[in-house]
Amino acid sequence: MSDTVIRNGRIIDPANGIDTLADLWIDDGKVAGIGQFTGDATHEIDATGQIVCPGLIDMHVHLREPGQEWKEDIESGSHAAIAGGITTFCCMPNTKPRLDHAGVLLQVIQRVREVGLCNIHPIAAVTMNLEGTQLTEMRELSRLGAVAFSDDGLPIWHAGIMRKALEYAASFDYLIIQHAEELQLTEKGCMNEGWVSTQLGVAGMPNEGEDCMIARDIMLTEKTGGRYHVAHISTAGAVDLVRAAQKRGARVSAEAAPHHFAMTEEALLGYNVDAKMSPPLRTEADRQAVIEGLRDGTITIIATDHAPHHEDDKRCGLSCAAFGIVGMETMLPVALELVHQHGLPLADVIAKMTCNPATLLGLDAGTLTIGSNADLCIFDSEQTWGLDKNSLFSKSRNTPWHGQTMTGRVTHTLKNGRTVFAHGVIHD
Repeated sequence: MSDTVIRNGRIIDPANGIDTLADLWIDDGKVAGIGQFTGDATHEIDATGQIVCPGLIDMHVHLREPGQEWKEDIESGSHAAIAGGITTFCCMPNTKPRLDHAGVLLQVIQRVREVGLCNIHPIAAVTMNLEGTQLTEMRELSRLGAVAFSDDGLPIWHAGIMRKALEYAASFDYLIIQHAEELQLTEKGCMNEGWVSTQLGVAGMPNEGEDCMIARDIMLTEKTGGRYHVAHISTAGAVDLVRAAQKRGARVSAEAAPHHFAMTEEALLGYNVDAKMSPPLRTEADRQAVIEGLRDGTITIIATDHAPHHEDDKRCGLSCAAFGIVGMETMLPVALELVHQHGLPLADVIAKMTCNPATLLGLDAGTLTIGSNADLCIFDSEQTWGLDKNSLFSKSRNTPWHGQTMTGRVTHTLKNGRTVFAHGVIHD
């Protein structure tokens, strides 16, 4: 007698090279077998015509707890995650107060345990208060549970501090994640610098604001031997820089956010504040370069940069509206556009949301190995549905996909073998 059997699904586990039609069964919260199940089970899920894969991993999420819980908190963020098939995610340090010292980190970890719906791993700050001038106690923060370090939301702007961070992190093999933005080039900008910003009459953010900081950081990474990760890469030049660095053997990796490979700056026509983000949506040439980077393996990870904002932070005009969109509930269908429209293999796309981030961050997740935690996502890759922002599980509604038809929908999410989401309903 098994606890749960998932029957007749297409099981895709990139970590183990599995892509097969089979049953999967679960005992005591662990994956117990993949094949033809002939016994009895307490619970049964019919996955005929659906994909069964490891629970998705999102390594770039902005929770607003502590400090701005009216935008998002750990519980509502967990609800949004499991509705999107995500069972593991990482929270960024730009909370208020910042995740820059032990007290705040422990507060977040305790709250995660109380909610208990997802594996949530904190990414701690590189510098105190994200000011870029004084390093945090990275060793202590790592011992308490930080899986990487970033000042995301702001760049590590000071070259000397970035060099010290990479040198120190290299001693312990920590990952440094950079929001690559040269603020002197992007100051007062609210979207990509180009013909659309000119047409709308607003200040732009040039590609060079991203590219020159990545070029600087790659040189420092190669000098220090550190591990460096480019968050939400968005320009053709940045993709070329990362690709060249990888060919030289530098320890450089990159992630792409779904909006950067699915949309362009034209989404802001009509002063659409829900398409305002940082880095901004770029040109079609940049979008295609990001897709090519995903195709050839330069970009190994898809991560949302989930950034919830209250309506008041968005409904104030394009120039002053907050940057960012919610993304966990739309990550999978938007990522599936890479399969449906651009011909990337489904297993490769799933790997970028499962085993690849798990490997980069050293997480015990992203696999269906026998004996591993039964964290699973079951989805219909062909189902179409209309996105209504008012039906999102996030507290915030700032999505550019409101009213659009999405292809691909999560039907079930399992955490440690327990169904926590099924057919649109959260099971706490």
